[in-house]
Amino acid sequence: MTSRERIRSIISGVPADRCGLWLGNPHGDSWPALHAYFGTRTQEELRRKLGDDLRWICPQFFADAYRDPRGFAMFDEGLRKKRHGQAGPLADCEDPAELEDFPWPNPNYLHFDSCLEALRQAGDVYRASGFWTCFYHNVMDLFGMENYMVKMYTHPAVVQAVTDKVCGFYFEANERFFAAAGDLVDGFFFGNDFGTQTDLICGPAQFDQFILPWFVRFTEQAHAHGHQALLHSCGAIHKVIERLIAAKVDCLHPLQARAADMDAETLARDFKGRIAFMGGVDTQYLLVHGTPEEVKADVRRVKQLLGPCLVVSPSHEALLPNVPPENFAALAEAALEA
Repeated sequence: MTSRERIRSIISGVPADRCGLWLGNPHGDSWPALHAYFGTRTQEELRRKLGDDLRWICPQFFADAYRDPRGFAMFDEGLRKKRHGQAGPLADCEDPAELEDFPWPNPNYLHFDSCLEALRQAGDVYRASGFWTCFYHNVMDLFGMENYMVKMYTHPAVVQAVTDKVCGFYFEANERFFAAAGDLVDGFFFGNDFGTQTDLICGPAQFDQFILPWFVRFTEQAHAHGHQALLHSCGAIHKVIERLIAAKVDCLHPLQARAADMDAETLARDFKGRIAFMGGVDTQYLLVHGTPEEVKADVRRVKQLLGPCLVVSPSHEALLPNVPPENFAALAEAALEA
């Protein structure tokens, strides 16, 4: 069974020859130590050496994907901030009419050549792609986090209008990209962190009103193009997983193991057999402070609880340099055990 066949099968809910493995997307500062430990020179060489089944190849990874003649990046006015807590450019907006003059991204400035070539060169692995479509965070940045949460109550029409602008762009961007990529893509992988360490960022009622409708449209868009729908959401999102399953999400990532009710036991009890899982190996403590044998034991535990429809992966994809390479190796070794 090839890696591509394996992950497709797992995400479709059909057990494969073993659980899958995705090493995640380690932070740039992590790679020098990993290469030194494993004797590799490129990320692809390391992934192949450790048996990684999946490649995340997102159009936004490529510098030439968006070419605004004014020099703006996508959502440039909102994303130039350093953190979500700052007030955004739309913090004082109280009327949807004010939005018409805002420099919204233009899908005509999109270019996919670099991403399509990377997909063609990926080999027989599962290709997770599509625009990251992090609309929740884009809207949050455009208002500022506190303003966004407050305006859900005080100015819902403005929040809805901004959400429609952001999501309308992503929907059209994905339509154009999926049409160009065809069967080079296996799964639409997109991310919006709905949770904190202990709960949702916004309440379930606000989730239903402002987030879920477009979220459903994006999962439907993936399926309409023949792609599986993989959702990334960090944090404690247990309260809305039923909604995500109803929205026909095929796979949930990254299963933040130490967030409230996101442990493997709880997820297995409440949702196993109705959605595939990707992640679950704790990056907050275990991979940083555990021994290789402790890492292997936990990978086996997670596989027992969440498998066989599981892609073993860190509980946050951007592994930091504080994860010892020997623990990275232990994760991969235990994941590949039958």
